[in-house]
Amino acid sequence: MRIRYKKWARPELEASKFYIDEPEKIKGNWKKQYADPNKPLHLELGCGKGQFIAKLALENQNINYLAIDLVDAMLGLAKRNIEQTYQEAHIEPQNILITRFDIERILLILDRQDEIERIYINFCNPWPRGKHRKKRLTHSIQLEKYKQFLKPNSQIYFKTDDDELFKSSLIYLQESGFEIEKKTYNLQQDPIFEKNIETEHEKMFSEQGIPIKALIAKLKS
Repeated sequence: MRIRYKKWARPELEASKFYIDEPEKIKGNWKKQYADPNKPLHLELGCGKGQFIAKLALENQNINYLAIDLVDAMLGLAKRNIEQTYQEAHIEPQNILITRFDIERILLILDRQDEIERIYINFCNPWPRGKHRKKRLTHSIQLEKYKQFLKPNSQIYFKTDDDELFKSSLIYLQESGFEIEKKTYNLQQDPIFEKNIETEHEKMFSEQGIPIKALIAKLKS
């Protein structure tokens, strides 16, 4: 998603208590950055404007969340959405952190000691051209990286509107040692999550009548 430059984003992020500016320095020690380091740690790759992760984290105070995106302007909006969501509930955002980083280089900021138990990937770039497909967040190249910091039996939750990306992702996951626990080619008619939090893209595509594809995959122990 393209977004206009926002001059306020960088100063607001740097002043935020839940923004991490140099994530490379936290590698292997992410759990210690939270008020309660004993909670499970879940990760969202490509958090966008943060509406999904804000609601998810607020509703699951027993879990710590880390959300990553590459663009300051996007993270600035995510920071504001998280603040608003928590303020409305009169709760301090102590179980969520956001950071700016290139997901293709994710092993520079996460390792096995971080013990990620779940990854959320929502409506990532489908990269339809053949030479660009290795950039997909669900490609086997990326999945092998995730396996370096995922705990055994951890899960990936994935949603997309793109048919080809979804079909290819099923293959990538199985080839990389993940078991498909649940899948659907129409999430609106076949809910596979205990509770589905609708993202901004999901709402837009659903209103256009485009079926949402979704899956839950588990890393085999």
